Amino acid sequence: MTTQQYAACLAAPFGVLGIVADDKFITGICFLPLSTPTFAPRRNSVAHLACIQLNAYLDDPDFRFDLPLKLMGTAHQIKVWEALKAIPRGEVLTYGELAVRVGSVPRAIGGACGSNTIPVVIPCHRVVSAGGGLGGFMGGCDEDPLAIKRWLLLHEGYLR
Repeated sequence: MTTQQYAACLAAPFGVLGIVADDKFITGICFLPLSTPTFAPRRNSVAHLACIQLNAYLDDPDFRFDLPLKLMGTAHQIKVWEALKAIPRGEVLTYGELAVRVGSVPRAIGGACGSNTIPVVIPCHRVVSAGGGLGGFMGGCDEDPLAIKRWLLLHEGYLR
C-alpha cells in the first residue's frame, strides 16, 4: 500500500501505524517503517478516533479500545480474533492454550494471528510459543517484527 491508501499514518515508538478505514469502521492497521511520513486523519472520522485511542494506548497500556471494527476473515479467524481481545493486558497465552479455548489447534491459531489485519487493537502480540519464546509476529515492512512484539509486551508489563 502507498501512504495515499491510508486514512492516517501515526507515529509510534516502534514505527508508523498505517490506519485503514472506511466511513464507519477501522478495517486495518499496518506496521510501517519509521521512515514512513506521518499524517493526521480527517477530523471527526473513524480514523481520527483510532488515532486518539492508539495514542491513549501508547501513553497508557491499560487503555481499553472501543473502536468500530470490520473484521474480515473466516469464521475461525474471527473466533480467534475475538478470543485475543479477551486476553488481559500484561498476560499472554500460548498458541496451544488459545487453541484449547477456541476448540482449535495451535497451527490454526498461528495462522489466524498472522492474518489479523487490526493488530494492537486485536492483540495478537499476546500469543507466545509454548517454549517460552516470543513466537512469531506479523510485523513490519523494513523493521524487525519481533522487536515490535517485544516493545508491545514490555509496554504492557509482560516482559521486564
